[in-house]
Amino acid sequence: MNGQKNPPEVGIQMPETKSATITTSGPLVSGRPDQNGRRKSDVAQAILRLVCLISSTMAVSFMATAEEAGTISIYGFHIPVSSKWSFSDSFEYLVGISAAVAAHSLLQLLLSALRLLRKSPGIPSRNHAWLIFAGDQAFAYAMMSAGSAASGVTNLNRTGIRHSALPNFCKPLHRFCDRIAVSVAFTFFSCFLLATSAVLDVIWLSKY
Repeated sequence: MNGQKNPPEVGIQMPETKSATITTSGPLVSGRPDQNGRRKSDVAQAILRLVCLISSTMAVSFMATAEEAGTISIYGFHIPVSSKWSFSDSFEYLVGISAAVAAHSLLQLLLSALRLLRKSPGIPSRNHAWLIFAGDQAFAYAMMSAGSAASGVTNLNRTGIRHSALPNFCKPLHRFCDRIAVSVAFTFFSCFLLATSAVLDVIWLSKY
């Protein structure tokens, strides 16, 4: 009806709400790998390099100083004998590979220490990580082959040749054989350290 007034319309205005936007640049999520985890990985790599440097240097030192002279008895005849690490190609191979591993470990240790002092990433890029991984793996295989070759010659010196007059050379040359054995042990330990470093390289590549 024309005489009836409609009630006034009541408008309710809702408060404005700001839509929450999630960004990846805030303090909680930075979009970058955990810096603490990366620094711990860099410190672990530096420690491995230091221990590997010491181990490979010890392998070279014990092998390069292995030299002794003595007397051996064959059929009642006393024959003077002398032995030196350079008389065996396997021992020379071990010295060469161990020296190369020591140089590799020293170089990587210096680079890691320099980056740690500058508080920069120990491994700057994935390409660099792949290069280090390839080097660690190659040197690990080389150390394994050198240790295996040297241990074979050492075992022959200790046991002699069966069904022949050649005796145990390590009885008159025990200091020589002991130094060789210690060098071989450090060689296999360096191989283990390089393999561990290669595993850490793979972990770094999978995370970063």
